[in-house]
Amino acid sequence: MYWPLQENVISDYERQKLSHFILNTKRFTQFKEVAKFEKAYSKWQNSKYSVFVNSGSSANLLIIQSAKEIYKWNENDEVLVPSLTWPTTVTPVIQSGLKPVFVDCNLDDFSFDYNDLKKKITKKTKAIFLAHIIGFPADIKKIKKIIKDKNILILEDSCESQGATIGKKKVGNFGLASSFSFYWGHHLTTIEGGMITTNDKNFYHTCLLKRSHGLARELPKKLHLKIKKKYKNIDFKFLFLNCGFNFRNTEINAYLGRFQLPQINNWIKKRNNNYNNFYKICLKYESHLKLTINKGISSFVLPFIFKKKKDKQDFEQLLIKNGIETRPFIAGNLLKQPFLKKYNTTNLPNVTFLHNNSFYIGNNQFVDEKKITKLKKLMYSFFNERS
Repeated sequence: MYWPLQENVISDYERQKLSHFILNTKRFTQFKEVAKFEKAYSKWQNSKYSVFVNSGSSANLLIIQSAKEIYKWNENDEVLVPSLTWPTTVTPVIQSGLKPVFVDCNLDDFSFDYNDLKKKITKKTKAIFLAHIIGFPADIKKIKKIIKDKNILILEDSCESQGATIGKKKVGNFGLASSFSFYWGHHLTTIEGGMITTNDKNFYHTCLLKRSHGLARELPKKLHLKIKKKYKNIDFKFLFLNCGFNFRNTEINAYLGRFQLPQINNWIKKRNNNYNNFYKICLKYESHLKLTINKGISSFVLPFIFKKKKDKQDFEQLLIKNGIETRPFIAGNLLKQPFLKKYNTTNLPNVTFLHNNSFYIGNNQFVDEKKITKLKKLMYSFFNERS
């Protein structure tokens, strides 16, 4: 049995539909399919606006760059960021000339350690860029309580947590904007791709411009006439209103995303069912494992958090020998990475614990009862030897 971290979630039927689209479309670059996918995603996410881009990482950079421009942030203004996350939650802050302030994680929902978050806020803090980690929604109520009466923006990285909920509301709807990733192993895939969602019209317009070189023609058509009158001496088709990028995605990727979107709710149910079965098995070994569960989860992976480092090392090797692929908890303690050496701090006990004592295995709609049963047997044999 081989149990990979990620599996291709594009079915043969979807490949056939995609091939038919490619053979019959006259336009491959960003056009009507992108607009249709954005509209459909906004409806599913319950947000006013969506901007389809070429990756979740690009979405994060676009969010930070747009916020910096709109709110006129200065060099070295501070953004609070997670120490447990994928690097591109953090790199856009650095690339934008801002100062990342790293906050420890907690061991329940894996977002910020909320006491550490409170301590890290200064007069220079402009935003909190929180990540909803591996399908667990962060405690937004605690975060909002901490920043109450402070002029601090909330930005969400929901790349690993599409469909996770807080109450009846999906993550990605609690701040100015949120990013999502459609990488091939995520809840939904466009092969490569990402989305920005927001309810703020000005922020939406800024993202539209910055996604495509700053071109005025990217804005809604109802705004074109006013802009043309203001810049009469410049050809409107080649009028650049701000400093932008090329983060556009293609009609092909959008078509696939629009085709997959109606299936995502069922896929999330399957992932969560796998997680619940996994959690029940882990309960038997609570003396060895740190357990966590959340009502609003949209499971991304199956995490193992060991109380003893040696148990982690031995069990991980057992899984690998039995064809079950593993990886560190995202990237472990991000501050141990060479590119962040100048920001390193030793006072992050929770993320250091996870770095040393945890890993995870894959979870998706293809993880079946046979795989869960195999995992159950391996856990039984391993932990019974240590009882």
